[in-house]
Order: sequence, then C-alpha cells, then structure tokens
Amino acid sequence: MPKASEIKKNTAIDVDGRIMMVRDITRSVPQGRAGGSLYRMRLYDVVTGVKSDETFKDSDTLNLADLTRREAMLSYLDGDEYVFMDAEDYTPYHLNKDAIADEVLFINEETTGIHVVVINDSPVAIELPGIVVLEIVETAPSIKGASASARTKPATLTTGLVVQVPEHISTGDRIKINTVEQKFGGRA
Repeated sequence: MPKASEIKKNTAIDVDGRIMMVRDITRSVPQGRAGGSLYRMRLYDVVTGVKSDETFKDSDTLNLADLTRREAMLSYLDGDEYVFMDAEDYTPYHLNKDAIADEVLFINEETTGIHVVVINDSPVAIELPGIVVLEIVETAPSIKGASASARTKPATLTTGLVVQVPEHISTGDRIKINTVEQKFGGRA
C-alpha cells in the first residue's frame, strides 16, 4: 500500500469503500507543525461522478483500487460521449465528455498511446501518452530568423488547445505537445 506522498494523478484509490480517481493533488507544508506535508486531493467517485476533496498526511497509507489499463484509440464522437476502441479485442468504451474534459484537448483520431482505465468492467478515465502530435490551425505569421530569440506567441491547435510556441512556428505546422506540462515540445 503506497503512502499519500507516492500517489499520482489519475490513480484509483479506495476511500471508505468507494473507488475514487485522483484528478488533482496539492501539496502543502504547514508552518509550525512537527511532521510532514499534507496532500489535498481532488477525488471523483467512479460510480456516481461526485467530486470530493480529501486531505492526507504524507505518511498515511492508501489502498489502491483494482483497475485495468487497456490500450485504445479514439473511434468516434456520439453527442457528448467519446467512444474509444480497444486495440486488442475491439471492445468499445464509452466515456462522457465531462469525465475526460481535461484530456479531450490532447486527443484526436490520430493520437496513439491512449489507455482507457477500466474498473469493474466499466471505463472511468483515460491516460494520455507523455507527448502528442497536433497541428496548428491558427497563429500569428512566422518571423524569418526568429529561431534565435526566446519570444513566443499563442497558437491554437486542431483540438482547441492554445499553447505558446516560438515565433518561427507557423500555421499548418505539426508540433509535439507535452501533455503533463501542457507546453510546446518541438516540431514533429
């Protein structure tokens, strides 16, 4: 059983008999306290979708929930549902747009390396690869010779995500995006 300090985002934990997905973690170190850090976690119940905030000491041990990660790819959109197809047995996984709102900005039909998190035969979340490749649909014109400068400009990608890119990047370029930091990672 891992300690609270070892838990990462998108980890499934068992809290009071409920399976919860960790969506966000904030670490704080209270002043004047003998002891360690506190970890405030934003949790979502995988069954009901209800969110709650829980605070754990860094030494608290947490129970990991039994889950499976299946490699999949985006198949199609059905209203507010995203349908992912299992890479091995072609099982469709239906996920509501609200459940994966943060991840939707990084995926399209070409994105590979996506994993669907399945708990009790029910898909509850997706895990993104570290780097995704997306195309720029709108940005200011490129400036010739600007590759030596460190100035950036905003660029809108095909998924609607806006990131800062160097001035020498232009509309139509395919770029790598770091999904953890949500930053430009180079040309593809």
